[in-house]
Amino acid sequence: MAQVTEDRRALLESVAEEFLHNSWRGRRLVAVEGASEAPAARFADDLAATLVERGQPAVRVSVGDIDEPTLRSATVEPFRAGTLADAEDDDDVVLVIDGRRLLNDAVRGIWHFTVWTLAGDELPHAATNVIIDLTDEAAPTRYFYDLCRLPPSIGERRAEAR
Repeated sequence: MAQVTEDRRALLESVAEEFLHNSWRGRRLVAVEGASEAPAARFADDLAATLVERGQPAVRVSVGDIDEPTLRSATVEPFRAGTLADAEDDDDVVLVIDGRRLLNDAVRGIWHFTVWTLAGDELPHAATNVIIDLTDEAAPTRYFYDLCRLPPSIGERRAEAR
């Protein structure tokens, strides 16, 4: 993990603790997504490193802008089968993934834990375990929002024309 501030470390520890409290064994999957990809990826890096520091094996993967079939066949299924690189030898390992469309309805049920990162004034995703405000990455904060006020599709990402 890169040098992090005390505020960032405290928040990462809190998120890791919450995740491990609810999902403490097995092959577990954590999705990190945000409106801005780079801050979300950095948060995923730091969360995986925090898990490792706590003695929890963790593997990091960035999938970018990926569709559901590719996500499942190239990453999720190999991880669950124990054939994903760096995750073959441990039955109690966490895969921390960042990318786009990880919290869409089609794949929402894959994850054991989800994080949405804010980096400005955008609305949070409507279906996530934790919302983190990374506007100031050195001093991130947990963001609480009345998700009942959002339509269910808020945060749903459409496939971009290629």
